[in-house]
Amino acid sequence: MLLGQFLHNVDKKGRIFIPAKLREELGEGFTVCKGIERECCLFVYSSDEWAALDEKIKQLPNMKASKVKHFVYTGASTLECDTQGRVLIPQNLREYAKIDGEACILGMSDHLEIWNKELWSKVDEECTSDAIADIMEELDF
Repeated sequence: MLLGQFLHNVDKKGRIFIPAKLREELGEGFTVCKGIERECCLFVYSSDEWAALDEKIKQLPNMKASKVKHFVYTGASTLECDTQGRVLIPQNLREYAKIDGEACILGMSDHLEIWNKELWSKVDEECTSDAIADIMEELDF
């Protein structure tokens, strides 16, 4: 399970360090794509999770699947870590998510999210205990 929040710099070449415990969970090769959020971020999936997402998308009606595929697949890229644990995030994805300088890597159970630090701070401010308590109540938790 992918958990935690990590702050790392994106270097001038567009590389970011992926913490070792997250790399272990993701496996050798993983896929990064545009995230679907109120603000722009990136989603990172292990090979197995990417295949599961692909199967779910294929089950959508053709017109809906086509729109989702255009958004998610066209900018997606398979990544591998270098010997120092860094991945090169393609420029088009860095531009989409406004990732430059510092970025937050968030473990989201089945995938990672990579956020521009300032954008994440704004979203995180909205995650108050009261707002989450209302949602958790729906789970009978």
